[in-house]
Amino acid sequence: MKVLDCTLRDGGYYTNWDFDGELVQKYFSSFEKLPVDYLEIGYRSLPEKEYRGRFYYLPNFVIDEITQLSKNKLLAIMLNEKSVQPKNLDKILDGLAPVISLIRLAVDPKNFDSALLLGEAIRKRGFDVAFNLMYMSKYANDESFLGKLSSLNGLASYVNMVDSYGGMVPEQVKILIHNVKSYCREAIGFHPHNNMELAFANSLAAIDAGCEIVDTTVMGMGRGAGNLRTELLLTYMASKNKLELDFNVLASLIEAWMPLYRKYEWGTNLPYMFSGGNSLPQKDVMEWVSQRFYSYNCIIQALHNQKSGEADNIRLPVFNPNKSFDNVIVVGGGPSAILHADAIKRFIDKLGNVCVIHASSKNAKKYDDVEVPQYFCLVGNEGHRLEVTFQQLEHFYGQCILPPYPRKMGTYIPERIKNSCYELEDILFTNKYKDAHTALALQTALNLSAKQVFLVGYDGYTNEAMTMREQGLVNENEYLFSSFQKTKIDLVSLLQTNYSIRINSVYEMI
Repeated sequence: MKVLDCTLRDGGYYTNWDFDGELVQKYFSSFEKLPVDYLEIGYRSLPEKEYRGRFYYLPNFVIDEITQLSKNKLLAIMLNEKSVQPKNLDKILDGLAPVISLIRLAVDPKNFDSALLLGEAIRKRGFDVAFNLMYMSKYANDESFLGKLSSLNGLASYVNMVDSYGGMVPEQVKILIHNVKSYCREAIGFHPHNNMELAFANSLAAIDAGCEIVDTTVMGMGRGAGNLRTELLLTYMASKNKLELDFNVLASLIEAWMPLYRKYEWGTNLPYMFSGGNSLPQKDVMEWVSQRFYSYNCIIQALHNQKSGEADNIRLPVFNPNKSFDNVIVVGGGPSAILHADAIKRFIDKLGNVCVIHASSKNAKKYDDVEVPQYFCLVGNEGHRLEVTFQQLEHFYGQCILPPYPRKMGTYIPERIKNSCYELEDILFTNKYKDAHTALALQTALNLSAKQVFLVGYDGYTNEAMTMREQGLVNENEYLFSSFQKTKIDLVSLLQTNYSIRINSVYEMI
């Protein structure tokens, strides 16, 4: 039974396939001394419009650097079958021979026939080929698909079963491996996901059923809920099979990886468990959990909507205001909106024809005595925050604005304010982040015919202190501000901000 560590490839979903140079050296020097057979070092990909790092494209100079670091391991790369055609292979495979021992194809079973053609073309170029068949829980008992696996005999070095949703249990894995073996005589592999914390148990079941290669990652680092921990499988094998294992080397590698774990905090949680248990893709969950400020309740609601095929739980009247305001104050969630609230309220008193839009209700209580119309952006679980902020909404007189219908993200609407809630017909100034607090606030300002938009409480973060989630929020807001400025409406921050926005101090204006 062989072990393939794919940390640099699967872990790249968190780091955008960039890893610190010293950490990469530590990775390869450690595995030179550890009983792992293959190292999958990343993807090879055609150019894409979004930024991806060195281990997504693996340019030849990176391959050359790796060959200097890894002398004793078999090296593998992965191709996304849906993005590669046989005509692209000369470019994709350039410079890989003889360094790369194995080309793995990530294959959606519905594309199996085209994957066969791609695999044959790769094999003709002298590489060993492995098929990583995704979503196998869907096809575990599908005889019409399983019968196709006989086509891999004589072609694939490994046929890897991928528990894409992370929702399989050991008995299902055993049955799956048994069914595959009845059609395919090539070596069978297993790639577990850890949504239900069954990656280890499922891998042992796969090994017991005759699986010959198992995928792992350091500390389980991998897309979404992550994978089987390399250190866990190696420790188990050392204890049961008298495998020689240098625990000092293993511990040192984990220690080096710990800062990444503290930064990205991968691993399972309630939304990943729900997606695993209900066979739902975890791509959206990863974004919602790691980059957006959504509560677990609204993430679960969104996943439930996906499962049941529902767009959202309620449709609301479209926001068509009969008022317009020359001046709009947008209040964000930053602490400066509290610190300088007295000055902001004095400024509001001086302005004519003004309203307040709360992108987040986090600071709204500080402004509840302002006698101008106020609007509240309701995304996800914000309704619960409103209930707390305004003491069960007994004296709430604002209007609440929700994203356009249909909403992917489930939205909680308190019963007491349901008649004061409206949805936007569309977000017109941008095609991205249409369910974001800031997008709602800025579009509401547009709908209210604003001539000037003043921001408060958009402090931003310093680069040194940013978590991944905070960085995601900064990127989102910067994009929205840049898009909004194309409308030619004046956008200015009244307080200090780290965003790329013009600043006019509120104190010079009062």
